[in-house]
Amino acid sequence: MEQNIITLVDEEGKETEFEVIMTLEAEGNEYAILMPLEDNENEEAYIFKIVEQEDGQYTIIPIESDEEYETVLSTYETLMQEEGLEE
Repeated sequence: MEQNIITLVDEEGKETEFEVIMTLEAEGNEYAILMPLEDNENEEAYIFKIVEQEDGQYTIIPIESDEEYETVLSTYETLMQEEGLEE
């Protein structure tokens, strides 16, 4: 299976590679579930919002509200249950 790998650069210029676990839609917005490739002992995933720019390119931004995070997490958990992949 082919991995979708992206590199994110933080505010200090540090690059980190992530695998795109999945993308999903919640309340009319698109989100990406990302898992760091290195230094991820807890297997912690991150959720980012996918936003289309004026030039047609896409970028990802952190989710800023707890409510939005909970909505996406709930959608993710529902999808995992439907696929029989719940933890």
